Amino acid sequence: MQASTDFHWAAVICIICHLQGTTSYGLQIIHSSSFTLHGFTDADWVGSIDDRKSTGSYLLFFGQKPISWKSNKQLTVVRSFIGAEYKALENGTTEVIWL
Repeated sequence: MQASTDFHWAAVICIICHLQGTTSYGLQIIHSSSFTLHGFTDADWVGSIDDRKSTGSYLLFFGQKPISWKSNKQLTVVRSFIGAEYKALENGTTEVIWL
């Protein structure tokens, strides 16, 4: 960071303390005979005040196991909540087709 302040360093210390306290956490992968592929998508309309872009995310499961997930700022500015949801759905569908 080019212009870090004491506030930023305090946040870094909090993150490090949190990571030290959660080293035993992890994802539990269990055996499943299900071979279905299903997913979930969501969007946060106008999540960024600076450039008015939304945040879209998806989570894909193979059976009961999460296999792919992503959350990022959408490349385009949409004018409605539904537009943001459709864009997130498009990104999730593209990942399903790729898989």
